[in-house]
Amino acid sequence: VLPELNGKLTGMAFRIPSVDVSVVDLTCELDKPATYEEICAAMKEASEGSMKGTLAYTEDMVVSSDFRGIGASSIFDANAGIALDDTFVKVVSWYDNEYGYTCNMLRLVEHIA
Repeated sequence: VLPELNGKLTGMAFRIPSVDVSVVDLTCELDKPATYEEICAAMKEASEGSMKGTLAYTEDMVVSSDFRGIGASSIFDANAGIALDDTFVKVVSWYDNEYGYTCNMLRLVEHIA
């Protein structure tokens, strides 16, 4: 889908045994070194700034049902990821694939209008 990312990251999304919530497990190799704390800080800043409403951020200890009814496209779970070294990281993000999808469509309509 994005040729410039070919070979640079891998990830998966899988349905879990809950009514509406799914999770993305993204593993990627970074071009520039970064600590996991720096990645979390950047995600938190984005969730409060330019991506507010689309990206959310949590440091809470959570389970899948905690994300039902959240309209953000992605909720970054700061406690679920890990840096394997300074250029190889795994991040985890949750989403409500029913309500969240509906909110995405509303954001798209608002953007087009």
